[in-house]
Amino acid sequence: MKTCDLHTHSIYSDGTCTPKEIIDLAMEIGLAAVALCDHNTVDGLPVFLESAKGSPIEAIAGAEFSVDYHGRELHLLALFIPECQFDKVSDLMAEVNERKRKSNQELIAALNRAGYRIDYAQLCASTPNGKFNRAHVAAELTRMGEVASIKTAFDTLLSPKAGYYKEPKRLDFFEMIEFVTSIGAVPVLAHPFLNLQKDELETLLPIAKEAGLAGMECYYSEYDENTTKTALQLARRFGLKPSGGSDFHGDNKPGIRLGIGHGNLKIPYEWAETFKNEA
Repeated sequence: MKTCDLHTHSIYSDGTCTPKEIIDLAMEIGLAAVALCDHNTVDGLPVFLESAKGSPIEAIAGAEFSVDYHGRELHLLALFIPECQFDKVSDLMAEVNERKRKSNQELIAALNRAGYRIDYAQLCASTPNGKFNRAHVAAELTRMGEVASIKTAFDTLLSPKAGYYKEPKRLDFFEMIEFVTSIGAVPVLAHPFLNLQKDELETLLPIAKEAGLAGMECYYSEYDENTTKTALQLARRFGLKPSGGSDFHGDNKPGIRLGIGHGNLKIPYEWAETFKNEA
């Protein structure tokens, strides 16, 4: 069976692999297709698409947007973004990324005041476009020996409850679905069970489907068998196409491998084809 991975990240957001390295790794493990979905940016997509030329890998241009749903953060994937629309995405995200930049400055300043000597300029220099997020801060705190792991950093110092991190204002979930469809891309709800419970999804999904949501991530690295089964049932119930992705971040998510997650994933390439036909 031909397989794919519809959710990965590169150094253009909070991954540790270059776009070319993701293509090379996809070839090495025999994937038919892979989607690059960096957070709130399409900056890495030109290199990603160019790296796949002449290879057997179908490179899918994507992005993962942080969006707001009644004060809750959700993540919306856009798959098969047309190259001619990259500038439009960048224009929309300019204000979002500026709010994120200010949030990052405030986070680092607060951590510095508390005695954690993290260098803001060094973090900016750690990505090709100067954009970083809490995963980079978590990795640096771990490297410095201030926390035991990236997960520990998120659970403690970088949790909004700790008082150092203040969430920037996000775009509205439904407005982002409309935008994604307007540029000819396919909107897919990412890892829904990381953010919402089953009853909350039963309320959200029919409304989101009506607004243009095309799919939902049903195969995901952190899902157990029961969660996957429930996700597939919900997708069928509300007429959403199933999607799947590892959420590969390289060394920033140790143990999650491209294409197979923790070894529990086998995402049919046919799922990518169904989204491609809808784009």
